[in-house]
Amino acid sequence: MTSAAEPLPTELAAAHAMILVERAARIAAEAEVERLKLLLAKARHEQYGQSSERGRRLIEQLELQLEELDESVGAANAAVEIAAPRVEVQSFERRLPARRPLPETLPRRRIVHPAPEACPCCGGGLRKLGEDVTETLERVPAQWLVIQHVREKFSCRSCEAITQPPAPAHPIARGRAGPNLLAEVAFAKFGLHLPLHRQSARFAAEGVSLDVSTLADWIGATAVAVAPIVDAIKAHVLAAERIHADDTTVPVLAKGKCRTGRLWAVVRDDRPFAGHAAPAVVYFYSPDRSGMHPQAFLAAYAGLMQADAYSGFGRLYDGGREPGPIVEAACWAHGRRKLFEIADHTKAPIALEAVKRIDGVFAIEREINGRAPDERLVQRRERVRPLVGDLETFLSGARAKLSAKSELAKAIDYMLKRWPAFTRFLDDGRICLTNNAAERALRGIALGRHNWTFAGSDEGGRRAAAIYTLIESAKLNDVDPRAWLADVLKRLADHPAKRLHELMPWNWKARPPP
Repeated sequence: MTSAAEPLPTELAAAHAMILVERAARIAAEAEVERLKLLLAKARHEQYGQSSERGRRLIEQLELQLEELDESVGAANAAVEIAAPRVEVQSFERRLPARRPLPETLPRRRIVHPAPEACPCCGGGLRKLGEDVTETLERVPAQWLVIQHVREKFSCRSCEAITQPPAPAHPIARGRAGPNLLAEVAFAKFGLHLPLHRQSARFAAEGVSLDVSTLADWIGATAVAVAPIVDAIKAHVLAAERIHADDTTVPVLAKGKCRTGRLWAVVRDDRPFAGHAAPAVVYFYSPDRSGMHPQAFLAAYAGLMQADAYSGFGRLYDGGREPGPIVEAACWAHGRRKLFEIADHTKAPIALEAVKRIDGVFAIEREINGRAPDERLVQRRERVRPLVGDLETFLSGARAKLSAKSELAKAIDYMLKRWPAFTRFLDDGRICLTNNAAERALRGIALGRHNWTFAGSDEGGRRAAAIYTLIESAKLNDVDPRAWLADVLKRLADHPAKRLHELMPWNWKARPPP
């Protein structure tokens, strides 16, 4: 910009040029001020996070690295054992878990408080009129026990041939852990995010000494044992008409440093459009965020996919892709979030109005959630399409008045540049407005990072993805992950492959207790 001391141009063209230069500089400065104000508002809004520990405790790193190595050994040994001839297995007895306060299925222990033998008033005899029962919920500490499998030998009196029942197969090869204990350890590590060294300390406090290496061996062998279930869940998810996809970071230990891997979630959930297929989620691990990883995992899938604007998905939407293109459906929650942050922190009128208009679309979508696709489509065409059209007009008009460097312009561009993907739901009743199903599937992993801290290796990341697939798919079907996993481990060794569907969490739920 010119200073007051500089002479002003006398020619009109030069004056116009100076005005244009100063106007451009002012617009750029205003955009930078807006950006800095937004960053400052965000910084003030957010609470201070936990202070990062520059080199996480060496002993904890070594413990987790040893866990991962032992799990790998356990997985390799289990794979060898599975390849060997199998023997008949004898079922273990499963105890049903308690999951809700005072459920009817819980056993009751009656404590009858003694009544007086005679009337306290006159000493006369008493007859029972009824009783009042007050229930309290109680929990008995975990009970450790050793189950002895006794195989009696018999000798034929005629030919002296010896007869004996076959040895029962263990849930994992060479393992002495029962299915309930294996399920407890796996669920505690991946469902409750409790590292194995902490579990080992807890077990020792209960009087049972189990080395971390032993627990890690069990985790590795368990991951191998349940691989057929994981593969079946993957096949079920990728058979969907529509999927959700998202990813989150996973710190992974490397030589002398900690690098960032990714855990990806692919979700099938047909309930929003009244689909009858069971919901499920399959996870996979990648050492980085390269697009080649989701492209490889989804190589055989063709259909609708709801996701954010991650560029690595680009090739999946290619029209010439085999076996066919994946149709992109953008997430309105992502688009709204960018505008909401600006509206919340700066109170910009354009952002406030945009959020208000988007919320009107969300309100209608909440009403029609769970209805059949045709019914949703009718409501969208009649009620939602006009709102979306007005929103596009409003955003386009507002964008024309903003500098390209403005944070608000960037938020508007995020939607307008992907408008066909954002509006695809108006012509397809199966598409949801958001990708929240995938974000919910990753929420537990994001929270768990504060406890289990990092994966010890890429192989550990793949094991985590497999067991997360089991735990989170069970949750989606309102099934207790520990109880289901224990039962699967108990029965899987002898279960016919052609009846594997019976062990899926959505089918297992309907089974009567054994």
